[in-house]
Amino acid sequence: MAAAEAAAAGRPSGLARRGSAALFRRPWLRGALTLMPPLAWFVLIYIAALAVLFVSAFWTVDPFTGDVVHSWSLKNFDTLINSGTYRTIALRTIGIAAAVTVTDAILAFPFAYFAARIAPRRLQTVLFVLVLLPLWSSYLVRVYAWRLILAHDGALNWSLDKLSLGNLNVGYSNWAMWIVFSYIWLPFMIMPIWAAIERVPDSYLEASGDLGARGWTTFRKVLLPLALPGVVAGSIFTFSLTLGDYITPQLIGGPSSAFIGNVVYGNVGVANNVPFAAAFATVPLVVMGVYLAIARRLGAFESL
Repeated sequence: MAAAEAAAAGRPSGLARRGSAALFRRPWLRGALTLMPPLAWFVLIYIAALAVLFVSAFWTVDPFTGDVVHSWSLKNFDTLINSGTYRTIALRTIGIAAAVTVTDAILAFPFAYFAARIAPRRLQTVLFVLVLLPLWSSYLVRVYAWRLILAHDGALNWSLDKLSLGNLNVGYSNWAMWIVFSYIWLPFMIMPIWAAIERVPDSYLEASGDLGARGWTTFRKVLLPLALPGVVAGSIFTFSLTLGDYITPQLIGGPSSAFIGNVVYGNVGVANNVPFAAAFATVPLVVMGVYLAIARRLGAFESL
């Protein structure tokens, strides 16, 4: 009766007041209730899917019926370890992902330094738009554009031929994938480094110069250590995105340029061997888990 009178009067009921007071006294409870819906969705969709993926990696496929046998076995992992083909594919994927990460870090650092420290404010805005501009176009459009550039009769070889420099013939090779991946993921490396360099106080660099340090010494002992979390944060994007890609290897790479993603896709669709695909898919998960643990120790998450 009192609650109805309070509602009629436009005042919250006693239960609502007590709940509001409890939330006011316990900020952590407000945060928990706010995060509960997205966290539950994350656990249901992502964590549960990964758990099912990992469990199915221990299953096998009956060679005669093609049905999945729900019995525990290490056969898929044994095939991965003992097969030279799959080891080569895994090492190729990890190696190119590492090469792309190093390349993007080398290209991004001077650009980010110029944009953050030297360029005037109006030019910074222009550079920011130019960095993000490729991301506004389709991923496939950019990949196909590079396919036309790097093809045997593409723009690159045509230009070199006009200059009497011969042909590079890097199309449909691991070199082509390295070039294309480095271009596609470069903005994801530039932005964290840019943000990290902007946070370095000017007084640190001035103090280094006042103490007699030259430009290279200041860069090596002051700027680089302070900007290193940004480099590692960008490397998380470039490394993980390259590690999990399968479209670029299929369109740009040659017959001997398959990635882990291509093998997973083939076993899920054509070979209908989902357990083996799940087992191979755990390789990049483990690699990224180790990589993220190292990145966390280097303070990369502070620059995300």
